[in-house]
Amino acid sequence: MKHAIIGFGSVGQALARAFARKGLEVAVATAKAPNTLASAAAAIGPTVIPKSLTEALEADVVLLAVPYWSHRDVAKATPTWHDKIVIDITNAFNVAVDDLEGLPSSAVIARALPGAKLVKAFNHLPAKTLGADPDVGGGRRVVFVSSDDESAAGEVAALAKELGFAPINLGPLAEGGTLVQARGSSWAPLIFQDLLKRDV
Repeated sequence: MKHAIIGFGSVGQALARAFARKGLEVAVATAKAPNTLASAAAAIGPTVIPKSLTEALEADVVLLAVPYWSHRDVAKATPTWHDKIVIDITNAFNVAVDDLEGLPSSAVIARALPGAKLVKAFNHLPAKTLGADPDVGGGRRVVFVSSDDESAAGEVAALAKELGFAPINLGPLAEGGTLVQARGSSWAPLIFQDLLKRDV
């Protein structure tokens, strides 16, 4: 299964470090030419491969790490989202609640990506924490997973485990997703909760 990170700011680079730490190949892309990412990608590791946005969106699993409203530009960059798993790592902080039409922010993104299997995950941790080794003192850093598609949620949970995290499934977007989102100028209760799970 091929993975791509769209967005290469602090969060995108933190995710790229997680892949590089495990020696897993991942494409990285922005709206800019791939060569503009080459130096930063090389500094992270040889498995981080800059690609054009169009090429990167050929991946099976797309990690969306862009500013919230930029998802609309990404949506236009590929002719189809059918059967792709999209991991929504955005946070709609300072986005007016009315602009979300009463929906969880991930549900708004899902509307823009028809056919995609959208999963909310990896967004509740600050970039510095997300990019750090998730193996902490014998425990594994928790990543929350929420989706209306159970199969896709399972795939993302498996990826989180492969990257060294401990996934916790929060259920559908209208329930679990609301626990890990921003609304207006407020944060949901699980945002910034840096939790560890110990295997017993």
